[in-house]
Amino acid sequence: MAEPIPPITLPPAENPQQEGKWLRQALVQWLDQEFLPEPANQKIADRASQIFVRQRMEGENDVGALVIAIVTEMQAFDFRESFYSEFAIANAVSDLLLDSLGIDRCCGN
Repeated sequence: MAEPIPPITLPPAENPQQEGKWLRQALVQWLDQEFLPEPANQKIADRASQIFVRQRMEGENDVGALVIAIVTEMQAFDFRESFYSEFAIANAVSDLLLDSLGIDRCCGN
């Protein structure tokens, strides 16, 4: 039987606001590079980083739980002015977090 994938956790938050600022900047850069730089990218990154910061302030360290929170809460966001969806944003946040931890997301290592 296959072994379950262990959870990936972030270190406890020492400065959630700073983490949110980093995430916002990294996400805007990713959004602008994936398709086109557009004003909606700023709004998307603002909202995703707000969700992330609140979750971190509440003590959430599990990357999977953070991604689920972003998917769930971004469902209320109006994506009509964008090429993206809540799933694309949550996946991008996951990739950015894994990159920041030095985890190779290509092959699951």
